[in-house]
Amino acid sequence: MTRCLVTGCGGFLGAEIVRQLLRRGDEVIGVSRREYPELVDAGMTHRRGDLSDRDWTMHHVRDVDVVVHTAAIAGVWGAMPRYLRNNVLTTRHIIDACHRHSIGRLVYTSSPSVTFDGQDQSGVDESAPYPAQWMCNYPRSKAMAEAMVIQADDATRLRTCSLRPHLIWGEGDPHLLPRLIDRAARGRLAIIGDGKNRIDMVHVVNAAHAHVCAIDALEAAPDRAAGRNYFIGQNEPVDCWPWITRLCETAGVKPPTRQFSLRTARAIGVMLEAAYHLTARSGEPPMTRFVAAQMARDHYFDGTAATKRLGYQPPLTMQQGLDATAEYLRTLGDRTASGK
Repeated sequence: MTRCLVTGCGGFLGAEIVRQLLRRGDEVIGVSRREYPELVDAGMTHRRGDLSDRDWTMHHVRDVDVVVHTAAIAGVWGAMPRYLRNNVLTTRHIIDACHRHSIGRLVYTSSPSVTFDGQDQSGVDESAPYPAQWMCNYPRSKAMAEAMVIQADDATRLRTCSLRPHLIWGEGDPHLLPRLIDRAARGRLAIIGDGKNRIDMVHVVNAAHAHVCAIDALEAAPDRAAGRNYFIGQNEPVDCWPWITRLCETAGVKPPTRQFSLRTARAIGVMLEAAYHLTARSGEPPMTRFVAAQMARDHYFDGTAATKRLGYQPPLTMQQGLDATAEYLRTLGDRTASGK
């Protein structure tokens, strides 16, 4: 039995990691700002608090074998201080707590967006560098935190690795699928670019499984697994817009037919970003340069390193993932149709 502490335990990914660890008999401590009684009922011990509070973190991140750090603030828009506090500072506190309490393993949840520079990423591996200029603050903050985690790897003290799951989806997804289906249903989703770009996605079951593989690999083969970043996907890229069409049809909503060039979408993003800056408007612009590029460019990755070094193989294929998510997609479509 492994004693595991999972930060962001109530998030879409974090909760699935907790469930998988509990099912195999591990002791799980979850850390989050909110209560999650359903996970406690399943067997998780909960520690409620704020990881940006150093004293709280030093006191409560302890008495475990491994930390899985999924907690973060995501988004394509927002000022850097918020991301620094929630993504970078918290990671610094986690590393320091691991050092203080002799926790030997740390698995960090990063993002493939840390390497995205607005150009096609077609089958790239982990040698892809960070971009010279950042298109938004979220990937910049994740890159800073990821670099700290990798730098902290030490064969005599703390073994670390960083996972980069891409576009996590599945039943209960509170972010990607609801937003996609809602915008399609309201006619606010358009094809950007030539509609032929390929992307990686990863079902939440597979993304969580990769974290469990990393926990075990850092224990069983640390010299092979530690001190590295890993792209995590389905290992079967999809054509972006035909796949979105399939999701929409499963949900019972009309797929997008309008189409804009990347150049046009990027120009719209530039104008909206400027307007939101000038007016200090809250919320995210409906289009940004980052979003335009993500919707038009290839972004799929070589998963060889995760397979060879972590032993990761996706338990679910894309078709199996879609079958498992179909009812949820239909629920999202019905909810949008009823205006809820």
